[in-house]
This record gives sequence, C-alpha cells and structure tokens, in this order.
Amino acid sequence: MKRQRATELLQEMLDHLEQGRRPLDLVDEVHVFGSYARGALEPGDLDVAVVHRRDTEFTEDVVTALMYGRDPMADMKRALKGNRRGIQFQFNQNDLPPGSEPKLLWKRGDTPAAARDRLHAIKADPNAGRAPRDAMIEQFDGLDRWIPLPVRTRLVDMLDAGAIDIRRIELSDTETSSPAAATALAGRWKADSPLRRAAAAAIRYAEEAGIAAQSVWVQGRPLDPPRRDYAGALWINLGWYDFNQLIYRLRQQAQCLEVIRPTRTQPLHALHITVRDATALPDL
Repeated sequence: MKRQRATELLQEMLDHLEQGRRPLDLVDEVHVFGSYARGALEPGDLDVAVVHRRDTEFTEDVVTALMYGRDPMADMKRALKGNRRGIQFQFNQNDLPPGSEPKLLWKRGDTPAAARDRLHAIKADPNAGRAPRDAMIEQFDGLDRWIPLPVRTRLVDMLDAGAIDIRRIELSDTETSSPAAATALAGRWKADSPLRRAAAAAIRYAEEAGIAAQSVWVQGRPLDPPRRDYAGALWINLGWYDFNQLIYRLRQQAQCLEVIRPTRTQPLHALHITVRDATALPDL
C-alpha cells in the first residue's frame, strides 16, 4: 500500500470516530504503529491499536459472537474502517512489541483539527522501509493474520527462553467417539457452529493422544468432572479464548491446544503448547 492511500484510510477512520456512531462511542484512544508510524513510503497493511471501554450491550454482543464462531470485534472494525481493507487492528493490548513505535492518532474529546494535525505530523521517511513481520516462527507461517501480534510475541519469547515447545498440527475433521463429549458439545453450540466443529476435532485429537476426558477442558469448561490435579491436563481454546491464562496453566504442568481459527469449512489449524522448562516461564 502506498503511503498516500494509507493516510486516506486513516483520515476516513477519523471521520468515523468524529461521528461517534455505535460502538465507536466506546472508543477512548486510537494509535497507529508499525511501518506507517515509522514513516515508510509503502507501509503495507496499516497497524492500528484501539483502546475502548465495554458496557453491557457490547459485552453481550461479544459473547453472542463467540458462541456462534464469529469475530467478536467485527462490529467495531466495520465501524472504524467501513468496507476498506488493509488495516490490522489490536484492541486493548498493552504489550505491543519493542520497536512498534505507536503514535497517538485520536483521543476522546479531540477536535477534528487536533486529530488531523496529529495525522499529518507523522512524517514520511524515505529511509524507513517496511517493518519485517514481527515475532514470526515456522509454526506461524501462513497463519499469522489470525494470531494477534501480542500473542505471537508472548509465545516466541517463551520459546526462545526454552520454557515451552510449540507443535503445529492440522486437526482432522472428525467427530468425537465419546457419547459424553458429544452431549457436552451439543449443549453448548448449534450443530453448524464453527466452534462446535473446532471443539469436536480438538477433542478427537485428545482422544487419539490418549488423554482421558477427565483431563480435558474446552473453552474454559471441563469435559467431564475434572481431576483436581492439572498436571497433564489439556486445555482446548478456540480463537485465543482466555489466552491470558496460558502461563498459569503451564505452571500447573497443563498443556494447551490453541485452535487458531474455528471455521465451518476451512482447515482447522492448531498449536499444541507444552512445557519444556517451567522455571523459564515468565512471572504471572
């Protein structure tokens, strides 16, 4: 993407924020980071970080979207960018990687002139090339657009420290052989839900790995009455659900299966994360 086009997209976003239509009335700050913030003439995708509040209606919408396998932030993204492409969002993330150079673009209470001045103060730099893909390893190749940058950064840091191992797998699209598991899935999701499909494939993977149902948790809930000992337990998470609990679970000697993108028809890719050295895990 040319820098001029990127600037036009950001100006359109400022116009949307000024109008403040739902759910943009919950947005407090917008920052731009990455190649555009550094001044690159051809920044590629725009990297935008959004700080927002939640209210009851917003939370209910997010929960409903998760239940049906939809992007819980789709309404917010659409309100910010319309039908434009080429913008990557981070929402309420406080751990952007070093070198991302976030620059404040808009904050609640701004006048249109103040926001425009901030945008035009981000000057082009012919010596600033596009930023390399941050926090990339072989296991993320082709999937990084569905793995948030802060998640990639956290996983790569733990991998480099020798704390964890990460194995990439493609789940087979097969149903669980356990009647109890099938009943549990039917009670949570509709038959055509992408989350149900992903959960069933992940449970089947656990069965083939010899992990007892009493040791399997799916999207925060036990599959069967759980053991009190989490050692060896498998936590199945769909679309980075409760990723902030990862280190706690790993410290309990559990393992995690992160299904990256639950879909109705596309291949189901997952990362199987296990502990290599618990003493090298970061602090909680």
